[in-house]
Amino acid sequence: MITLEILQVKSNEEFTDFLSDVFEHSPWIPEQAAASRPFSTLLILHQCMVDIVNRASTEKKLELIRKHPNLGDKVEMTDDSIKEQRGAGLKDLTALEYENFLSLNKRYMDKFGFPFILAVRGKDKNEIYEAMQTRIHHTEKDEFETALSEIHRIALLRLQEKIKC
Repeated sequence: MITLEILQVKSNEEFTDFLSDVFEHSPWIPEQAAASRPFSTLLILHQCMVDIVNRASTEKKLELIRKHPNLGDKVEMTDDSIKEQRGAGLKDLTALEYENFLSLNKRYMDKFGFPFILAVRGKDKNEIYEAMQTRIHHTEKDEFETALSEIHRIALLRLQEKIKC
């Protein structure tokens, strides 16, 4: 963890490297944010990064969404995703729970073309599964916007973990 003040004086490359995992496998976001320094607060840094995503093309946003792993899936993912899913109990699913998550993830992916995204910190596996069961009935437009909103929430939590205020 470093302070926002120290992060401000790092080179653009160091800034980008340090924040490259805040948005899953998407270093283009902190790379663009580096040009807007200095940031007086962590929330202003976060909003700058959110604005960068919001200005991106629909294709770029979809690419960002698709960088996220399916919840409960046993695939390679970033350290942050592993820690977040473990904290929600998704790394300790029973065989039946795992099959239920796989099935629902597949239905969701087949319907929307991108993974179900939820900021899982502070939630348990039952809350997550219930959210999946509810959101699978949404429209693609609503889920696209919800996925981006959840990504922004995940990014804020990750920033708060990385940067001491």
